[in-house]
Amino acid sequence: MNNSDSRINPRQLGTPRGIKADNTYEFLFAGGSCAAVPTSGDRKNRNKPTRGRKKSVFEAYMSKEDVSAGLKRGELIQGPLRINPKKYHEAFIPSPDGTRDIFIDGVVARNRALNGDIVVVKLLPKEQWKVIKPDGSDKETEATHESDVPEDMLGTCIPQETAKGDAKSPDVIIEAQFDDNDAEHGQDHLQDTLTDDVKKLTLDTGEKEKAVGIGGVHRTKPDDGPKVNDPRLLPDKFLQRTAKVVYILEKKHSRAATGFIKLLADKNSELFKRCAMFSPVDHRVPRAYVSLADCPPDFVTRPEDYSNTLFICRIVDWKEDSNFATGQLAKSLGQAGEIEPETEGILTEYGVDFSEFSPEALACLPQSLPWVISPGELAKRRDLRKECIFTIDPSTAKDLDDALSCKQLPDGNFEVGVHIADVSYFVLEETALDKVASERATSVYLVQKVIPMLPKLLCEELCSLNPMRDRLTFSVMWKMTPEGKILDEWFGQTVICSCVKLTYDHAQSMIESPGKVFSPEELPPVSPQHSIAEIQQAVLNLHQIAQHLRKQRFIDGALRLDQLKLSFTLDQESGMPQGCYIYQYRDSNKLVEEFMLLANMAVAHQIYRSFPEQALLRRHPPPQTKLLKDLMEFCNQVGLDIDFSSAGTLHKSLNETFGADKYSEARKEVLTNMFSRPMQMALYFCTGVLKDETLFRHYALNVPFYTHFTSPIRRYADIIVHRLLSASLGASPPIKMEKEAIQRQADHCNDRKMASKRVQELSADLFFAIFVRECGPLESEAMVMGVLNEAFDVLVLKFGVQKRIYCNALPLLGFHFQKVGRKPELTLMWEPEKLEQESVPQVITIFTLVEVVLTSDGAPLKYSALLKRPSLE
Repeated sequence: MNNSDSRINPRQLGTPRGIKADNTYEFLFAGGSCAAVPTSGDRKNRNKPTRGRKKSVFEAYMSKEDVSAGLKRGELIQGPLRINPKKYHEAFIPSPDGTRDIFIDGVVARNRALNGDIVVVKLLPKEQWKVIKPDGSDKETEATHESDVPEDMLGTCIPQETAKGDAKSPDVIIEAQFDDNDAEHGQDHLQDTLTDDVKKLTLDTGEKEKAVGIGGVHRTKPDDGPKVNDPRLLPDKFLQRTAKVVYILEKKHSRAATGFIKLLADKNSELFKRCAMFSPVDHRVPRAYVSLADCPPDFVTRPEDYSNTLFICRIVDWKEDSNFATGQLAKSLGQAGEIEPETEGILTEYGVDFSEFSPEALACLPQSLPWVISPGELAKRRDLRKECIFTIDPSTAKDLDDALSCKQLPDGNFEVGVHIADVSYFVLEETALDKVASERATSVYLVQKVIPMLPKLLCEELCSLNPMRDRLTFSVMWKMTPEGKILDEWFGQTVICSCVKLTYDHAQSMIESPGKVFSPEELPPVSPQHSIAEIQQAVLNLHQIAQHLRKQRFIDGALRLDQLKLSFTLDQESGMPQGCYIYQYRDSNKLVEEFMLLANMAVAHQIYRSFPEQALLRRHPPPQTKLLKDLMEFCNQVGLDIDFSSAGTLHKSLNETFGADKYSEARKEVLTNMFSRPMQMALYFCTGVLKDETLFRHYALNVPFYTHFTSPIRRYADIIVHRLLSASLGASPPIKMEKEAIQRQADHCNDRKMASKRVQELSADLFFAIFVRECGPLESEAMVMGVLNEAFDVLVLKFGVQKRIYCNALPLLGFHFQKVGRKPELTLMWEPEKLEQESVPQVITIFTLVEVVLTSDGAPLKYSALLKRPSLE
């Protein structure tokens, strides 16, 4: 690349003002307000290209052998790379000992690794470690808009140093309800925190957080703080280790990105005739040269026609001596800001396979339709077709994996059944269909559609427990007292015929009006074999038992963190969002959740007993110590008495801390959000690979063994669990997979689960941004979650979204930041509306209730929150 070509017109590429595009690598990544601005002397012109001479920008990777030896000797460290979506030059990997993350400063130190990759790093000498100022006077660069960039999938790179997984929305919150029932219908939208990243990672010491609160960063004038000492002379608690990437162990990032194409600036160069520049929307992906031959034919003559067209580009190479990667344009998606192009971009970036199923995979399905259960198969199973069995799902559900039954016994006890679609009957081990399902690993639920793990014929027909259809199932049945005490347990292959497809609304009506006689018109079609009264009684009995089970779970120390989840109503013609609302989680949801949890726990015990080396279970590690400590200090500083000693005490504190006034729920939402941050992701694992049984525990559920059994239509892990359960009952031969293969599949399921969760969140973000654009401005009450010294974060209560509000965007005469004790506080001085009026002061601190307006910005899918002026009363 000759030097003139590297100097692409900085304004054309949105290089941040004040950065010379030809002398630092700052300008390599997509620009605009989100590109980096040099911070506190982070990168003083290092790696400045030498003019006129080709020079390596990046270090060559170490050899595989040296890496292997270095890891063994403990000289090198490996881990997943997380790049800060707001400041692409900051990246981190978790510290193996669970302490503060290791900081990777700058694009050069990151050495061409992308977000999510498993990298090997070498620590830099101590004099290059990052100093964390104990008084919290670290400077912060200009904050960018939190809706600007998709966040990273591997946990927020918030300065609260999230390690190992998406800590903001761990499935402690959704382990059953949203893992087992609603996530598939696009309800599992756990909004991202908005402390997201406008803060510098290195602020994260206990002292720092004490000073500013979980949501806050104390930005001060450069001369405010003490002069930085030589890191070698400082105690380790004031330092953050820094490192550089020396090897990429596994390229987890899909290497695909959506973005825009532009002509190169230097029309006279050789490159201009051959290449265009691809600028990704995600600033953590490098810009790339793409061949003009892959661009639309009239792009060179009419580039302006494509200024708003989204393209998908795959990064195919990134040479040591090049500031830019080499990319290949895969396809044009359509106009930015439109639902389908944006959705396809999200799916591609996160590596979701949405292609049609191959003929080989479809050949594994029953070919003669309509399909009927053979007499031979019926003879092997317990026949429950005459029992009163029904499904309860969201109204939009088509893939019905689970059904329930509850029959009163003569002795006053109940026979309760959980009946799960027997997917493993159709998806046989090592077939083409099994291979596709294992690769997809999960269905992905977008706001407007589902990308299924299995072909439609299985998902919506043969496996779906549709009413008045004979279906093959795997059942767990218990004899129970009315208080939910288990007297007996049975597992087995069964055949059922569901008598009705209830929605959560139907079941809720039955629970709320136990004496009501429902007419046939008020319910979906009911099988003539069973009366509405019989179904209603079964729902009420299940509800009573579920209440006892739930109460006992929390007495036994379980934790639940419910964050606000946004749902949309869509226009049937256009598919555009017409309205949005916070999804209500009610008794009918809780009823289903309790029995799914019970079945999953029962199956976990059964398969672990039978196959101690091969069981696929799900563990939930306890919260990250460092983040928990920060949160404890924060709660102390704002005067909240929270007991963090266990999941149970945390749950109890959270549910007892609040008064009954109308804002108590809002305060609870804010705290729930904060408590979610230190939480780790729950993970699938193979018991034969993890030797220490204490690590099998599920922190949030507070149980020793847990697995996923209840959703095999949409989760591959459940199919493996079904095979193990079947083998444990002698109904099928032992599973063919060795423990190492099961662990590899468990890792893959974890990766795909995290990606699908992120995609789901981005889908909801997309629809909400379009809703603001089409239906805004939107007004709502909001509660302050964190206070910085020139901005503050709010939870918008009507929509469950979080936004940052900047003081410089408001009509203020001035504002003042101070700490009252250790509690951060911003005083805003509003400009008077009329000359004769006085300025109105407004104090902003944690839990302050404010009025906000969400307004669409000029750019596609961008919206901002503005504070409404307080009234004079």
